[in-house]
Amino acid sequence: MLRSHSCVNKILLRLPGLVVLSLIAVGSLPLSLQAETADFPSEQLEFFEKQVRPLLSEHCYECHSAGTDSLQAGLMVDSRSALIEGGDSGESIIPGDAEGSLFMEAVRWESYEMPPKGKLPEPQIETLSKWIDMGAPWPKEAAPEVRAERKKFVLEERAQEHWAWQPIDDPAPPSVNDETWPRADLDRFVLAKLEDNELTPAADADRLAVMRRLYQDIIGLPPTPEQTHQFINDTEPGALERLVDTLLESPHYGERWGRHWLDLVRYAESRGHEFDDDAINAFQYRDYVIRAFNADVPHDQLVREHIAGDLLDQPRINPEDGFDESILGTGFWFLGEWVHSPVDILKDESDRFDNMVDVMSKAFLGVTVACARCHDHKFDAISTADYYSLTGFLQSSDYRQVRFDSIVANRQVAEQLAAVDHDYRQQVRSLLAKQKLTLPETPPLPEAVANALVLDFNDVNANQFLQDGYIFGDRPHQAGDPFLNTSGDKPSIDFASRGYAVNDPAWNGLKAVGQYVTQSRSKVARLPRSGRTLRTPSFEVTGEIVGCSVSGAGHVVACVDSHRLVAGPLHSETIASIKKDASFVELNLTRYKGHRIHLEFTPAKDAQLEVAYVVQGSPAEVAKAKAAAAEVSYEKWEAFGVEVDDQCGDQLAELATSWKEARAPIEATIVKKSRTAMAMLDGTGEDAHVYIRGNSAMPGDVEPRHFLTAIAGREPMKIASGSGRLELADNINDPANPLTSRVIVNRIWHYLMGRGIVPTTDDFGVLGQRPTHPELLDHLATQFLADGRSIKSMIRHIVLSRTYQMSSQVDADAVQADPLNLLWHHRPPKRLEGEAIRDSLLAIGGNLNETLYGPSVPVHLTSFMNGRGRPKKSGPLDGEGRRSIYVSIRRNFLSPFMLTFDTPVPFSTMGRRNVSNVPAQALILMNDPFVVAQASDWAERAMEHEELTDRIEWMYVSAFARKPTVAEFDVAMEFVGSDSSVDRWAAFAHALINTKEFIFLR
Repeated sequence: MLRSHSCVNKILLRLPGLVVLSLIAVGSLPLSLQAETADFPSEQLEFFEKQVRPLLSEHCYECHSAGTDSLQAGLMVDSRSALIEGGDSGESIIPGDAEGSLFMEAVRWESYEMPPKGKLPEPQIETLSKWIDMGAPWPKEAAPEVRAERKKFVLEERAQEHWAWQPIDDPAPPSVNDETWPRADLDRFVLAKLEDNELTPAADADRLAVMRRLYQDIIGLPPTPEQTHQFINDTEPGALERLVDTLLESPHYGERWGRHWLDLVRYAESRGHEFDDDAINAFQYRDYVIRAFNADVPHDQLVREHIAGDLLDQPRINPEDGFDESILGTGFWFLGEWVHSPVDILKDESDRFDNMVDVMSKAFLGVTVACARCHDHKFDAISTADYYSLTGFLQSSDYRQVRFDSIVANRQVAEQLAAVDHDYRQQVRSLLAKQKLTLPETPPLPEAVANALVLDFNDVNANQFLQDGYIFGDRPHQAGDPFLNTSGDKPSIDFASRGYAVNDPAWNGLKAVGQYVTQSRSKVARLPRSGRTLRTPSFEVTGEIVGCSVSGAGHVVACVDSHRLVAGPLHSETIASIKKDASFVELNLTRYKGHRIHLEFTPAKDAQLEVAYVVQGSPAEVAKAKAAAAEVSYEKWEAFGVEVDDQCGDQLAELATSWKEARAPIEATIVKKSRTAMAMLDGTGEDAHVYIRGNSAMPGDVEPRHFLTAIAGREPMKIASGSGRLELADNINDPANPLTSRVIVNRIWHYLMGRGIVPTTDDFGVLGQRPTHPELLDHLATQFLADGRSIKSMIRHIVLSRTYQMSSQVDADAVQADPLNLLWHHRPPKRLEGEAIRDSLLAIGGNLNETLYGPSVPVHLTSFMNGRGRPKKSGPLDGEGRRSIYVSIRRNFLSPFMLTFDTPVPFSTMGRRNVSNVPAQALILMNDPFVVAQASDWAERAMEHEELTDRIEWMYVSAFARKPTVAEFDVAMEFVGSDSSVDRWAAFAHALINTKEFIFLR
C-alpha cells in the first residue's frame, strides 16, 4: 500500500528521469526559447560537453526533454534556461549554488530520489555539483523545440467531466421483462442490465445458505444448531424478515459492523515505529463504534461526531451510564502512527496531518485528497489549496485525554459555580460601592515585560481562554476581582492585585480510572493532565527563551507543532516543572525558533497554580522582564486590604461564609473519577500555509479553511469561532454533497455482496473504477437519505432483495459473456475475514466469550514476534475466548493468524480488504495451536451426542448450517468407524475446519 500523500510521486519515481523536479507548466515556456547569451570559458564548456551533458542525456532526457512524447511534470533539462526556470516545484538549479539547488537535493536522494532506477555514483554526483557551482556553463544554442504540451489543471473542468462530482440523481426503477423476479426496487436495476445483455440471474440460493449468509454478514458468527432448527421450523410468512430483524438487534451486530468501520479509520492500539508506544485508551473509541452501530446512530450523526463531536451543543448521551458518547468519535483523528522524538518536528506534524486528511477524505468522501499534498491532484478535481485548507482545521485543533464519563455532569457543575461566583462578586462590589471604597489602580506591566509580552491573562477574550476541563473556572481573575479564599481556617474574600488564571481547589482530587498501559515512554503522558490543563493560544517562537510568570506548583509543556510523544532527551526541553516557591519559569526553545507552539499548564496534585503572563525573547530580554516584574510594587493593594478590613471586615466575613456555603452543595456534585479517552480539543483558529512541493521547510501562501472546491466553491468557510470543524462536518453531511451518501451505501453493498457498485470503495476518482450500476448507486443513496441515513435500514433493504439471495451457482453462458460478474448474474462465494473465521472457531468449540466492551485482551505472542516494544506480557492463545475485535491490535506485533487472512496493516483507510488464496492459509488452519485446540473442544462437544449419526449431523449443522449429503455421511462414517476416542473425532473436526465451505459463504 502506497502512502497516499505521495501516491503519484511513487508512481513517477518508477520512471526514468528527474520526474518530480517539475516546476512550472511547460506550456508557459516559448517553443523557440533561446539559451542565455552568457559567455563561458572554453574549458568549462568542454567540461560540460564531456562530463555533464552525457549524464543528463543518459539519465534524464527520456522523461525531461523537449523531444519526449510524455514530458513528466513539466521539467526539461535539455537547456540551461529550462533548468533554471523549472516547473511545479520552483527553480531547479541556482547557477553558482549547488547546495541551494533542488536538482542536487534530488540527485543526492535528500528530498526526491532521482534518477529513480538507482542513485548515481558519487563521482557523477560531484560532477553535477561542480558544474552548478561553476555557474552551470552551457554553450550558446537554440533551445530545443518542445514536442509535448502539458495540460493545465482546471479544477472546474475536471469536476464537470467526472461522474463522482455530479449531483445525486433519483432515477425511477427501470421496467423489466420478468416482472416476477424483483422483490425490491434495487432488483430492477440489476435485472434490467442483465436483460439488456440477454442474461438471466442465477436461481435463488437454498434457504439455509441464505440463513448462514445472514448470520455471518450481519453478526459475524455462525448460527448454532438450535438457531438453524428454529429457522427451519419457522414456515410462517415473513420468517426471513423476522430473522433479519433479530440479527440487526443483536449486540453482536455492532461488533461485526464496527470491525468494518475500524478498517476505515486505521484502528490500532499502538503507535508503531521504533518502540510501538501505546495509543492510550484507543479501546474506548472501539467500544464507542460498537455501541454506535448497535444504536443505529444515523450516518450523518456518526460523521458529525467523528469530525467535531467535542463541539456539539447537545452531545449524544449514553442512555445507560449518562456519559458523552459524541466526543469519543473525535478519537479517530489520533489513531495513526506517531514518531517519538522526531528530528524534524514540523515535518513530523505535516506527515501526521497528511495521514489524518487521507483517512478522513477516503473514509467519508471516497476521494484521495492527500494526493494533492505536493501538487494539484494529477487526475481528480482536487487542488493543493484544497489539501492545505483541510490541514488548517487540524492545525486549529488539539489532542487530549478527555474525561468522558464526567464531562457533561461537570460542565453543569462548572456553570453553576460560575453563576454563584458571579453573584457574590457583584455583592462584594456593591458592598464596596456602598462603603465608597475604590479599587486602587493596577500597576501597568513594566516596559520590559510589555515589549516581550506574548499573552497577558489580564487581557484575554473568551476565544483565547482555553482549557481541558473546568478547574480554571469560566475566566481568569482580572485585576480587582474579589475571590473566595478557602486556604485558611476560615473562608475569606481577597482581591486580585493583577490578572491571572488559577485553578479552583474545589476540583482537587480528580482521578483518571480504567487506563491500561502496555508500552508508554511518553514523558507528557505521565503528567496528571486529563481535565486539569490550561492552554494558551498558539504563537510563533521568535526568541530563544519563553518565560512564564507563575505562582504555585505544577508543570508547563510547550507543545511544538502538535508533537506530544516526547521520549528520551530530544525535545525534553519542552517540559518544565514549576516549583512551589517559583515566581517565574523559563523554557529554552532556541531549537524551535520559527515554529508554532502553545503552552499547557497543569497544577501538581492537589496544588494551586497561578499563571499571569507569558513573555519571550533573548536570554537578556527575558531576564530583564523578570527583573522588572519583581520590582513592581503592590503596596496600594496591601493598603486597600487594610482599609477594607477596617470598614467592612465583618460584612465581608459573613459574605465569605455565605459564599462558601452556597458553593458547597454544588462542589459536592463534582464527579471526581472518570475514564479517559483520546479526543479533540478546539484550539486557536488558524489557516495553514501551503507547503511548496509538500516540503514543510518551504512554506508558501496561507490558505483559508474551506471544504473541497469542487463541491463548495472557492469562498473561505464562514467560521464562527475556533477550528471550524463543526462547519466542516456540516459540509460533509450536506445532502447536496454528492460523495458522502454514495460512499457509505457503496460500502454497505460491498460488505454484503463482496464487491462494491464502485469496486474501488475508497477511491471514487479517475484512478478508481467507475460504478457498474450508476443508477442503482444513486437509487440507494437517495433511499438512504430518505430513510434518515440509517445503516441498519440499508442493510435490511439489501439482504431482503432477490439479488442478495441469488445462488452462487454459475451459468456457463453468463460466465462467458460476463466473466467478471460485473452485471451480477450470480452471487459469488465470499470468503470470511480472519476475524469471522476465528470467531466461528471459538463458537463451534464452545469457547466464545460473549462479553461486550472493555480493555483489549493482549495479543498472543509467538516466539517469532520479536523486536523493540514487544509487550512484556503475552496474551492467552485463545484470547480469553473474546471476539477478535477485542484482541489488542499492536502495529509492530500483529496477529499472524489475522495477517494470513488479509486483516489490513493499520496505516490508512482500507475499505476493501485483499482476498488472497495462499498456501499459508491452509497451513495455519492445519497447524495453528489455536485451531487444533478449538477442533478438539468441538469434538468433545460432539461426543455429548451418543448416536454416531446424530454426532455427525450435529457437526455439519454447526459448521455449515446444513445436514451432510449421503456421500459426506458415508465418508464420515468410514473415517471415524467405531473409534469413539476424542482424538479421532478431533481429527474429523479438524478436517471439516479445513474445508473451503467452512471459510466461504456459498
